Amino acid sequence: MRYEGAVYRPPSEAYSLIIQVTLGCSHNKCTFCSMYKDKKFRIRKLEDIFEDLQMARAYYSTVKRIFLADGDALILKTEDLEKILIKIKELFPECERVGVYATPKDIIRKSEEDMIKLKNLGLKIIYIGVESGSEEILKDIKKGVTGNEMIEAGKKVRKSGIKLSATLISGLGGKEKWEKHAVESAKVISKMNPDYLGLLTLMVERNTEMYEKIQKGEITLLSPKEVMIETREFIKNLHVSNCVFRSNHASNYAPLAAVLNEEKEELLGQLDDFIDGNCDFKSEVYRRL
Repeated sequence: MRYEGAVYRPPSEAYSLIIQVTLGCSHNKCTFCSMYKDKKFRIRKLEDIFEDLQMARAYYSTVKRIFLADGDALILKTEDLEKILIKIKELFPECERVGVYATPKDIIRKSEEDMIKLKNLGLKIIYIGVESGSEEILKDIKKGVTGNEMIEAGKKVRKSGIKLSATLISGLGGKEKWEKHAVESAKVISKMNPDYLGLLTLMVERNTEMYEKIQKGEITLLSPKEVMIETREFIKNLHVSNCVFRSNHASNYAPLAAVLNEEKEELLGQLDDFIDGNCDFKSEVYRRL
């Protein structure tokens, strides 16, 4: 396959065929993020995308899942996405699911009719990086959207019948704003009510604005125990239905899994065990992005 620059995908797309329909991220301003810094954002030509799909068909005997990269494939015009999804159906009739990253503003710009069309053509899951529900923290990290826009986008995805996967980042507000991050994030995620919720833990790369703020003492990173305390406060205030929760990313200090709210009390108990020192945290040397 032909790829330009580093390619990123959600953990659940580990065995998916990855096709770049955009290069980079159209926003690319988040203070904590080092992804896509080697690329100038652009949308690839349809003929190049189709050629990649045909190359993949010639190489792979079976493709069950396809992920359309890079950072926000949903920025494409609906008619172009339709053409791509139709081509996928033509070349990969066995494909069960197509997934994309999307920014809230990309979703909001699509009509409900557009979203349903894309769902019917095979777009089955959309991943949104919520990061935090706090308006203050979202502004601090230059996310470019508000909590209300996150909620509006999430509800539109759910209404269309497309599965919604949201991610948050533990520790994003540092010691200074941990409680605000936990409580406000719980409010936003509760209103979005995603099908899947992933919790990553902040890891700071040197070539980011956040790294500079930490060096200046403007942000103080949480310890592993403090991450668990923040996570417990978040889960305590979270009210969702039949949401698959995972905190088992390589960046996390501890593996956590539950279906919420059904297994909320069990999850709170696991968090208490880590907070009370009954369980060991992952060593810092084994954490990865």
